[in-house]
Amino acid sequence: MQILKRLSGELLNLLFPSLCNACGTLLYKGEDLICIHCLNDLPYTDFHQYAENPVARQFWGRVPVNAAMALLLFGQETKVQRLIHHLKYKDQTSVGLKLGRMIGTRLLTSATYENITMIIPVPLHPKKERKRGYNQSKYIADGIAEIIQAPVCTTVLIRTSHTSSQTNKGRYKRFQNMQTVFKITHSGTLLDQHILLVDDVMTTGATLEACCLELLKLNPQKISIATMAFTK
Repeated sequence: MQILKRLSGELLNLLFPSLCNACGTLLYKGEDLICIHCLNDLPYTDFHQYAENPVARQFWGRVPVNAAMALLLFGQETKVQRLIHHLKYKDQTSVGLKLGRMIGTRLLTSATYENITMIIPVPLHPKKERKRGYNQSKYIADGIAEIIQAPVCTTVLIRTSHTSSQTNKGRYKRFQNMQTVFKITHSGTLLDQHILLVDDVMTTGATLEACCLELLKLNPQKISIATMAFTK
């Protein structure tokens, strides 16, 4: 039986070879989703190591955030863009889990992110989530949760309206566009909670800021932010 399983697995790999989600090359035995070369070559930020990083500075004077970081730097036509594309549009949800675990591992080394008690992924509008089939940020959050052992909550914060693309909008227009988009559904308080808010890509931080402003209505102890990538 074991021999048949091994042979069938080898046949599947022969017919449908596993490719690296970052560069598209064939994955070797022992490699998972991303080849070793790409894992070593990705533009890691190490923003989790210091408080005054470019992601955190986006929120200064706008919303009180305990800490903010991104795992990777985003660029057009890069490996990071391909990873995000596969996660969001090619059903490669395992990429979100893998990168989430990488974020979680880094958070464990930072005292600023100690005692996170709840992880909240930025919600998609229900219509968009049904069309895509999943919320990519939820998979990143699930990966983080595996490492830091904190629960993921998708019921406290919801998205009530669908917004147009933010790509060509400046910071102020993005923020205006995100007003009244998110709503809290919790009727109590999050007084003792250290919340980790999770998103896939951050540009100006308008989406995350709008989420924070809603969550602050429940008086959480702290809100920290973690994203898969940051666009300068």
